[in-house]
Amino acid sequence: MLHSIDTTRVPPPAAYCVPWVVTRGDRRHPVVMNAGKEPVDFVKVLRSDLSESGAVELWGQVLPTETVELCLCGCDVDQVVVTVAWFRQQDGLEYVWRFVV
Repeated sequence: MLHSIDTTRVPPPAAYCVPWVVTRGDRRHPVVMNAGKEPVDFVKVLRSDLSESGAVELWGQVLPTETVELCLCGCDVDQVVVTVAWFRQQDGLEYVWRFVV
């Protein structure tokens, strides 16, 4: 059913694209890059294969085009799930993204 457009209504915010790109040249050492246009803060990475304190890597702030290499030695790369969590400066919200090698 057609209806008129309410021009006084505030449009929803634009979608936020995940800023991460993973290069998997070496499956045991994937390289994660911030391909976004803004820095991301308090970045932490969790691996699904570890349940102890070594399961979390704290990267801090990652700037645009900055890369970080993960070391997945000693784990089954066919089974591990990597979770990246970060905060945006723009809205202060925490975002989470997961990938497999």
